[in-house]
Amino acid sequence: MSRISILDKDKCQPKKCNYVCMHYCPGVRMEEDTIVIDEKSKKPLISEELCSGCGICTNRCPFGAVSVINLPEALDEPIHRYGQNAFELFGLPTLKDGTVLGLLGQNGIGKSTIMRILSGELIPNLGNYDEEATWDNVIEYYKGSALQNYFKLLQAGEIKTIHKPQMVDQLSKVVKGNVKTLLTNVDERNKLDEIVDDLDLKNVLERDMQNLSGGELQRVAIAATVLREGDFYYFDEPTSWLDVRQRLNAVKVIRSLAEAGKSVLVIEHDLATLDAMSDNVHLLYGEPGGYGVVSGNKGVRVGINAYINGFLQEENVRIRKQPIEFSIRPPTPEDDGEVLSEYSDLKKEYDGFTLEAEAGKIYHDEIVTAFGSNGIGKTTFAKILAGVEKATEGDILEKVDIAYKPQYIESDFDGTAQEFLYANAPTYDSNIFNSEIG
Repeated sequence: MSRISILDKDKCQPKKCNYVCMHYCPGVRMEEDTIVIDEKSKKPLISEELCSGCGICTNRCPFGAVSVINLPEALDEPIHRYGQNAFELFGLPTLKDGTVLGLLGQNGIGKSTIMRILSGELIPNLGNYDEEATWDNVIEYYKGSALQNYFKLLQAGEIKTIHKPQMVDQLSKVVKGNVKTLLTNVDERNKLDEIVDDLDLKNVLERDMQNLSGGELQRVAIAATVLREGDFYYFDEPTSWLDVRQRLNAVKVIRSLAEAGKSVLVIEHDLATLDAMSDNVHLLYGEPGGYGVVSGNKGVRVGINAYINGFLQEENVRIRKQPIEFSIRPPTPEDDGEVLSEYSDLKKEYDGFTLEAEAGKIYHDEIVTAFGSNGIGKTTFAKILAGVEKATEGDILEKVDIAYKPQYIESDFDGTAQEFLYANAPTYDSNIFNSEIG
């Protein structure tokens, strides 16, 4: 069985540990170059050829920065590796005209890397990270397969790929100006009015990009992608930030590309949305941040069920120790239990918007969900309950200490993420935190 060694460079802090991995490595003690110090980064480099897989460095590292991972024997050579002791990807999905192909897997398992390769942003190095990657090598590697012709056309510039990025909340920092002007400029398919109607964008056409919410930015990003003329379309998490109705609208718009004969690849975590959107799926499994493997092509429901069960029958691979189980239980009776907090009738008035909420109670050991379309007042309601916003009328009658996670993440904390957690999360670094959140 082959193995890889992974070093998380963000976690690795040799100035604080003084290279404890090297001090305890049996190979280094035998005067082998099992672990050496990189001259540029001053961080350790682990030789996978000399590493015995003893696991001492992984256990001794105080920051959890080192991983030694045994790879399944059946794996072929990697398609891409980012460098020594870095993530590597095995396999690529096969695209087909007139279909929507979904990718399903954990974060850090290689989905965005696949997007970058197939869109031409990244030339895969076939695991040879010390050599310059070329399309000629990639084309030769895929000789005799459908991907050979795809990469040939991609290299020659005869394939136009359109890519919707994942981080739409950052769009307003790089794309400036009026929404209508932006969409008009990219409308190569003459479908502006149709897409604006389908994605319910009429009310934001005259607004600037910097004044849009996350959901509005997502819909504008989808519209800008669909309006461009291309051969292959790639959507990275297209329904995050969207409510249920908007997700269904996005599904309709993206599927319209396949109906027009285009090839579409979608990364999506919402299983119901993936089921409605895709014709087939590839599952990705492996170790997040270590390696990722692309499964064979599966029917969408077969693939989703395999993901839930945690076992890929065709590959004979278990990707999870236990299946995901959805518990069915009767609803909790109202007014049952000890009251934690309660509030009177609430009213919050803004210029052009008013939120009204009837009086209610929140009980111990209870989960309350605010469900509704974007812009209907859910965040405002949560802020009032958390004490972040003051109601125009009404009040919180029983005040309690509340931990509030905002919708948009902003931080003025001067320090590392670890220092922030130590200062604000009392259970940070406890056994329960490490096992459940990690």
